[in-house]
Amino acid sequence: MPPRDPVRRFELWAPAARDTVELEVDGTGHRMRRDPDRPGWWLADVPADPGRSRYGFRLDTDPALLPDPRSARQPDGPDGRSQLVDHDAFDWTAAPTGRRVPGGVLYELHVGTFTAEGTFDAAADRLDHLVALGVDTVELMPVCPFPGERGWGYDGVSLWAVHEPYGGPDGLKRFVDAAHRAGLNVVLDVVHNHLGPSGNYLPRFGPYFTDRHQTPWGSAVNLDAPGSDEVRDYLVGSALAWLRDYRLDGLRLDAVHALVDTRALHFLEQLAAAVDELAAASGRPLALIGESDLNDPRLTTPRPAGGLGLAAQWSDDLHHCLHAALTGESQGYYGDFAVSPLAGLAKTLGGGWFHDGSWSSFRERSHGRPLDPARTPGHRLLGYLQTHDQIGNRAVGDRISAGLDPGLLAAGAALVLTAPFTPMLFMGEEWGARTPWQFFTDHQDPGLAQAVREGRRGEFAAHGWAPLDVPDPQDRATFLASKLDWTEPGREPHAALLDWYRTLLAVRRAHPGLYGDDLTLVRVEYDERQRWLVLHRGRYRTAVNLADEPRTVPLGAAPERPLAAWGDPVPTGSAVLLPPRSTAVLRTTGD
Repeated sequence: MPPRDPVRRFELWAPAARDTVELEVDGTGHRMRRDPDRPGWWLADVPADPGRSRYGFRLDTDPALLPDPRSARQPDGPDGRSQLVDHDAFDWTAAPTGRRVPGGVLYELHVGTFTAEGTFDAAADRLDHLVALGVDTVELMPVCPFPGERGWGYDGVSLWAVHEPYGGPDGLKRFVDAAHRAGLNVVLDVVHNHLGPSGNYLPRFGPYFTDRHQTPWGSAVNLDAPGSDEVRDYLVGSALAWLRDYRLDGLRLDAVHALVDTRALHFLEQLAAAVDELAAASGRPLALIGESDLNDPRLTTPRPAGGLGLAAQWSDDLHHCLHAALTGESQGYYGDFAVSPLAGLAKTLGGGWFHDGSWSSFRERSHGRPLDPARTPGHRLLGYLQTHDQIGNRAVGDRISAGLDPGLLAAGAALVLTAPFTPMLFMGEEWGARTPWQFFTDHQDPGLAQAVREGRRGEFAAHGWAPLDVPDPQDRATFLASKLDWTEPGREPHAALLDWYRTLLAVRRAHPGLYGDDLTLVRVEYDERQRWLVLHRGRYRTAVNLADEPRTVPLGAAPERPLAAWGDPVPTGSAVLLPPRSTAVLRTTGD
């Protein structure tokens, strides 16, 4: 007789169930009992294979079999039955790096478009490229399940599971293990502020959402209404599961400004405290990086000092300043940054943000809060020239490299990689990829698919785009066009730009003065009319000439031979002659 499956305890928070909850495991139904100690919780002790059994729940008289909100695997997608995963069965071969994420260099990638295959295993086969490039951390865009096969991942619905087309739970573990073997950290982008419009069964179980607040996606996740204790624990539990079960080194938290929470203990503070406890227990550093457009230093201020205690946050202001300075674009939110782009860039490089309480014409109000450079180390801000949002939310998903001179791309890269912030690159940026990165979806609901299609085209029609010029998000061709072309790095002009990024990263590693994060030591000089700028970092200078003519750029001290140069700079006393659209990273003489 074959051995019987061990008994497993199944637990479910379902306060919406009035009378009964049935658990079905491998086709057999089992009535669950109420937990006498936890209101709204249901329990059942049932034999189950820890790594294979499939199961679901039925509430009261509803015949629908619902997936587990805490499911670790959805082998048939968000609408199918859940499957148990035995996390202890995976054979890890490498320990985490033990290095902190903030202060390193991050590389953001989307699993589905990073390679032709679009899987974790195929992405792992490209890790040697990232090691040769010189980055420290891979930041994966969201990998939770969503309906269909292709999408950005921000419409995920099973917050504890992994998208099957990418490789499922073991695929993610193999990727993380391979990254750790290669000496790389891995950060995962997670979405707590909303769930996808389809495949979301949470409201059937209980008050996971509340009409007390509204967000761009509808009713807000319930962080402060009745029942919010359990919802907060659900989200915290999901975050800890990613860090614990998949050995991730950190999480990027999507759009935390949309986490509406009026409670005295903010959800982010609760989450940060829980992650710090796990870090202490596991003996390895774990990072939470918030995406926020609030420009509020309290997000990363330590909790004992009255902040929320995240490790770092994205800083769109640096991106907007760089984009306006390099491209001259001034539409939409670039308007404020394009008035005096080099002045704005200088302010942001030295002070962290452009909007620090200043007037925002795009918002038609003042925006941001001053950041104290003496109290906020630069590593708490991520700086970047490109991100998935800043490319994919353009009408045709065109990268900055689509129409920009390589010399200007080189200047932007130099300022990001020698700034006092934590740098981040977006996949393909390092070779000036010409492939677009467009908005793509695979909604299975025809009505939703059409609504997304029409909404996308209507949004850009208001800005003068012809509807047929905006790629159809549902068309598979839009997704395929967004995949990287891995033949590009081997030919010009891509090869030269790739070599430039590798050189900058090597220089950064070799010279700690270039990645010091004391903002009080940063000084920036510029000439708006002449179109040159110099970033001062102690003895180090990053000098860029964005003009179409040569410029003599003052350095304030005699330079040594350039550490890195795009173009052919000529030192002249305490200055450097820069050719048109060129860059030099130098160290000056003296202490």
